[in-house]
Amino acid sequence: MPTPSVSDLRGAARLAARTVVGVTDVVEAAHATVARPVGRPRRTRGITGLVYRIIRAVTRGVGRLLDRGLGAVEPIAVPAETPSVARDALVAALNGAFGDALAADGNPLATTAHLRHDGRALDLDDLRRSVSDPSGVLLVQVHGICMHDGQWGTAAHDPGAVLADALGATRLAVRYNSGRHVVENGRDVADLLDRAVRAWPVPVGRVVVVGHSMGGLVARSAFEAARVAGHDWPTRNAALITLGTPHHGAPLERIGNAVDALLGATRWGAPYARIGQARSAGVTDLRFGSVHDDDWKGSDRFERRPDTRRHVPLPESVACFFVAATTGDGRGGVRDRTLGDGLVPLDSALGLHTDPARTLAPCDRWTATGMTHFDLLHRPEVTERLVAWLA
Repeated sequence: MPTPSVSDLRGAARLAARTVVGVTDVVEAAHATVARPVGRPRRTRGITGLVYRIIRAVTRGVGRLLDRGLGAVEPIAVPAETPSVARDALVAALNGAFGDALAADGNPLATTAHLRHDGRALDLDDLRRSVSDPSGVLLVQVHGICMHDGQWGTAAHDPGAVLADALGATRLAVRYNSGRHVVENGRDVADLLDRAVRAWPVPVGRVVVVGHSMGGLVARSAFEAARVAGHDWPTRNAALITLGTPHHGAPLERIGNAVDALLGATRWGAPYARIGQARSAGVTDLRFGSVHDDDWKGSDRFERRPDTRRHVPLPESVACFFVAATTGDGRGGVRDRTLGDGLVPLDSALGLHTDPARTLAPCDRWTATGMTHFDLLHRPEVTERLVAWLA
């Protein structure tokens, strides 16, 4: 197993300190509720309160000392080995679960959005050196929540490679912090593509964006951000394909929100509601499939409320295609409507809504039966459908 870098150790130390303080807050709140069974619970007082304050102070103090010590060593430390597959997967999962908090803390484990090519970060200031044989067609893959670009495909079948070959495209990928709000990542992706297309060594005549799961929402948000900013890249014969994207939300996050409300409704459960509310902004965006600032700015994202998100139509003059998967037979039975691919119901992935005004109308839709959410990343039948649509 590769030795962790000093940067990783700093990030882990900051995350550990934050976690201990957070758990201490929950324990003290529960303690205060038990100690004061009547009236509004407050923080503990006296010796008990002093103990909790000491735990917080010591934890924060140790965390600062570790951060400063590792920060002093970092500039002179021997560079770490090439990041391992396990390390990339762990960091991606941490970003999906707590990425907004990591970014707010300036934690080194927080992923900064960037474009990648051939498994490496793309240097947008020196594209001629970064891309050996650039094509005028760009295929851009956008991963889902708690994932990274290296998890697309398998050794037996790499959809990106097959599709890039069919299109004669240069294959790019976005790596981003999936715990941040979808719209924040969408703006970053729009700006990255704008820079890449402007600096590309050959004229770009086509841009194809493929998003899996949350990646489809990020891609839609990127097209909207590009429209607002007046970017040129969406006009380059652009196409958008989403795979298992919760365009109208996912049940698991709605269940999580209901649990928050249930726990918060009682003084005994309220302390424990804080545990669930540690989940990231990206996760809560999946409740209804939010792709716009108005859905969360100035409001409590954990508040129990109906679907009042701002409707964002599909981008104009862009060929859009939706792929959904279901473990059922695709005939609209209970399994299709509720479980779908195991994470996203069939109608949500297909852009269908009970309110016709909210239904999204792509150029075409396709349902893959007998498949799970993650099968969409590597099944040859899915790739064949994309090639038929685009090539």
